[in-house]
Amino acid sequence: MSDFDSGFWSWWIAAVTVIGIVWCIWLLNSQKKYLKNSKEEEVTDTGHVWDGNLRELNNPIPRWWIVMYLGFCAFGLGYLVLFPGLGGYPGVLSYTSADEVEQAQAKHLASVRPLYAKFDEMTIQQIAANPEAQQIGQRLFLNNCAQCHGSDAKGSPSFPNLVEGDSQWGRTPEAIEHTIVNGRHGIMPAFTGVIDASAAADTAQYVRSLSGLAHNQLAAIKGQRTYMAQCAACHGAEGKGNKMLGAPNLTDGVWLYGSSEQRIVEAIMKGRNNQMPPQGGHLTPEQVRMLTAWVWGLSNNRPEQVASNQQDGQAK
Repeated sequence: MSDFDSGFWSWWIAAVTVIGIVWCIWLLNSQKKYLKNSKEEEVTDTGHVWDGNLRELNNPIPRWWIVMYLGFCAFGLGYLVLFPGLGGYPGVLSYTSADEVEQAQAKHLASVRPLYAKFDEMTIQQIAANPEAQQIGQRLFLNNCAQCHGSDAKGSPSFPNLVEGDSQWGRTPEAIEHTIVNGRHGIMPAFTGVIDASAAADTAQYVRSLSGLAHNQLAAIKGQRTYMAQCAACHGAEGKGNKMLGAPNLTDGVWLYGSSEQRIVEAIMKGRNNQMPPQGGHLTPEQVRMLTAWVWGLSNNRPEQVASNQQDGQAK
């Protein structure tokens, strides 16, 4: 697919490039009369003098200099025939840097495939308990995920903490793998026009009460009515959330955007739109499994859990 939205620009770039090289050849050829001959020539003075002593001389051009630049022009023309450079013309060799990157990636993946092969028959739980696999998974995380979730995987505002607390999509191996491969798109609709500012503030007080945070009891009672009418459909009557919808649990003390009244009111009135891009396009299935196991192990890494998970894996 062409990078140009019009064929004109392809021809324009090609014309400017070729004309530029042809002009250089003409310019070099026009200076032949100024070439330095083999016998000694008298050097003329241009008449330009600086500081009374520095004079500009009209030295003849060395022949090697002309030949060198003509060689550069010939090389440039040859390069543009073989490789892309004239607009949309792909060149005789049809070379692209994208193909070179893909070939390098394929070669690299083939070289590391034996490293992952030893884990093919293991379950996610067994991989999570394997020290070598943990190191591989951590490196994959640092290279692909730490930019958002942090090097310690504890996240930041709008980026989930993968170590502690609940997850709005679930922390099962299947849910984590789905998240890595396909990404997630969490949307909360804005209630501006449906809930006024006063009702939103009351609702925020009720939501804070669900997590045992300090709240205004009278406001929370009024806010409960609004919550049941507008919010319970997704977050549940008890505020436990719905992992199928990606609606967060409001009772576990885990807050992706903050638990202050201001932040909760902001979420109610303006909504939320948070997206994790899919990673399945550049991670192999083997890398996805290793990364899934490492992330799963972050919240399932207690010794008694690991031992139980190993027994479950062997039983399966």
